Amino acid sequence: MKLSQFKFNLPDKLIAQHPTEHRDECRLMVVNRATGEIQHREFKDILEYFSDGDMMVYNDTRVFPALLYGNKEKTGARIEVFLLRELNVDNKLWDVLVEPARKIRIGNKLYFGDDETMVAEVIDNTTSRGRTLRFLFDGDHDLFKKSLYALGHTPLPEYIKREPDETDAERYQTIFATKEGAVVAPAAGTHFSRELLKRLEIKGVNSAYITVHSGLGNFREIDVEDLTKHRMDSEQMIASPELVAAVNATKDNGKQVCAIGTSVLRGIATAVSMGGHMKVYDGWTNKFIFPPYDFTVASSLVTDFHMPYSTMLMMVAAFGGYDLVMRAYAEAVKEEYRFGCYGDAMLIL
Repeated sequence: MKLSQFKFNLPDKLIAQHPTEHRDECRLMVVNRATGEIQHREFKDILEYFSDGDMMVYNDTRVFPALLYGNKEKTGARIEVFLLRELNVDNKLWDVLVEPARKIRIGNKLYFGDDETMVAEVIDNTTSRGRTLRFLFDGDHDLFKKSLYALGHTPLPEYIKREPDETDAERYQTIFATKEGAVVAPAAGTHFSRELLKRLEIKGVNSAYITVHSGLGNFREIDVEDLTKHRMDSEQMIASPELVAAVNATKDNGKQVCAIGTSVLRGIATAVSMGGHMKVYDGWTNKFIFPPYDFTVASSLVTDFHMPYSTMLMMVAAFGGYDLVMRAYAEAVKEEYRFGCYGDAMLIL
């Protein structure tokens, strides 16, 4: 497959800038791989496609407030700092992206907060935009993290052309998010309300959780035409013994295993054993999935509508079939579905 095969015309007006009022009231496109049929529903109608003994696998990662705004010492220049991951707990070292990067050099100090009580020093350059910061903070680690996150904002994707607000702190997060570590929300899971989860439970649809700490690599631009030459950034993931046992039992019983989002689909595919079942996994994955690909565990997928050229679109095309998925996307544009993390959803059966 070539990068250019994942181009499609997406009008800016179709990129959702705000979430729907209620989580489960976005639109739902249902795509049937066996028949090629495409249906247009509401998300809460997803109940009709699952039955007793089926299983939905959710990503329980939690997005932390990774976006900070600081001021450079002496000049007071406003600097955007994007926290990627904590490198060293004792020394309070963080791997970050800074913008504008050209203004930040090793040895510079950055001040955060209205009272500038949080201070960080640049100690290393990692990439063109990347830096390593050492935060200068007197206090234990829990107090430091609490103080740091109090200054942070929700790290919305760049295609959302506005500043994050209080609504985003809740809505750019699933209601079952418990394991902190992501800077990208598992957006397909954000459509599930407590009421919908309860109705699925009453119907006998089981729930299981995998942890995939989604990173900015999901949005990194692919700069090669030949997709076999692209390398994904690594993401930390955990497939627990409880998850593995539940998924394998569901598969053996001939029931549906539905991956809620591309991060879950990727995590399950990473933890597949030689026999086509899941195995326990605790580590990192840089698995890049594009057509053709043989999925042996997940039998259905809930996902959002993704951007042109994105790795998420490629994974969806691998699961649903390239021709069918691209036809569904053309219909989504025609029917003015909302794209992106705050947009509408697709169910592939």
